[in-house]
Amino acid sequence: MSQILDVHHNRPPLGRRTAARTAVAAARLLAHLPPKRLQAFLRAARRGARPADHATALRARQDVTAVSVLCSGRYCLQRSLATALLCRLGGTWPTWSTGVRTPPFAAHAWVEADGRRVGEPDDAATYRTLLTVPPLNDRLP
Repeated sequence: MSQILDVHHNRPPLGRRTAARTAVAAARLLAHLPPKRLQAFLRAARRGARPADHATALRARQDVTAVSVLCSGRYCLQRSLATALLCRLGGTWPTWSTGVRTPPFAAHAWVEADGRRVGEPDDAATYRTLLTVPPLNDRLP
């Protein structure tokens, strides 16, 4: 019984759940785009958004993982896209990134805000960034 109560306690309010489900559905479609087209789409999506702070991006990530079993598991690309899109629905944009590490080879996608990875384990720092879409106000050289 206590587990059921904990699940409902972490469940976002209806409005945030609806927005998170919308972001997850869009992310599922976007995850099938080739990397350069995906990057171009995200660059367009970030226009007009303020840089997301860490707390905002973390709340978006938590909302996304609360409404999607896939996003709460191994689907890091979909999770990172949904997190960025949910931030965008709120008027902000985190830095969205993908990268790889070797050995052994592994690919990963994540978001950052305030210069920190959002909700990622410590070993995520071993990934070399390949694609990134930062907020326009915080553009990388």
